[in-house]
Amino acid sequence: MQMHPNKDTKLCMSLSARPGNFGLRFHNHLYEQLGLNFYYKAFSSQDLPGAIGGIRALGIRGCGVSMPFKEAAIALVDELDDSVRAIDSLNTIVNTDGRLKAYNTDYIAIEQLLKKHAVPKDSTFALRGSGGMAKAVASALRDGGYANGVIVARNAVAGRALAQNLGYEWQADLGDLRPQMLVNVTPIGMSGGAEADQLAFEADAVDAADTVFDVVAIPAETPLIVRGRAKGKRVITGLEVIAIQALEQFVLYTGVRPTQQQFEAAVAFARG
Repeated sequence: MQMHPNKDTKLCMSLSARPGNFGLRFHNHLYEQLGLNFYYKAFSSQDLPGAIGGIRALGIRGCGVSMPFKEAAIALVDELDDSVRAIDSLNTIVNTDGRLKAYNTDYIAIEQLLKKHAVPKDSTFALRGSGGMAKAVASALRDGGYANGVIVARNAVAGRALAQNLGYEWQADLGDLRPQMLVNVTPIGMSGGAEADQLAFEADAVDAADTVFDVVAIPAETPLIVRGRAKGKRVITGLEVIAIQALEQFVLYTGVRPTQQQFEAAVAFARG
């Protein structure tokens, strides 16, 4: 049914340095399909305290939070879910009568995807990246029982800190390692970026792996995923990550869980 916003419409939003359309299209499609009086809008702001204060003051129901705000926003909310405590990084804020609770549905999505794709827990892995999303992925791996990992990061300070906090090793580059799972949590392969056409790992490392996991969602078929598929590897895509994390946000905001068919239709619509 077609929804028409009115004075009772609940507003949800996203806050990002570079807003995209996936979340907006995903959430609004489901609101319409399920007849929910909600509306979703993407925003960008340099004033994080002002934006979070606005969520509280205006009664905005929920907010998706992207880089570079995932860690800084923690000090501005009232309560942290275990998914945030585990990694000191949030991506979702839910406002209940002026009380703001933070969640990390990225962490939840990674957790679900490792189970869904039945990635063996004894797999050796290399995770490239050291930012907030890398923290979410690496924490979900550790908490899921994946103990044999190396953090590969050019930023020695952040990379070493992430590795030490989670009990992994750190290396500046992959070197001679040929692990069973490769995980890219950097912008390498992202559309519009300087490294859009590049593989996130050496070609022979991809060929030697069993599982290839790229959190880059645009395009869904990054150079890493394309090569992984061509070589018959188990692949997990960034599109799967953003779709599941958006679904979990939707449930937190509305209290409604769509059917699998409704979810898949929303993802197809959001990709547009």
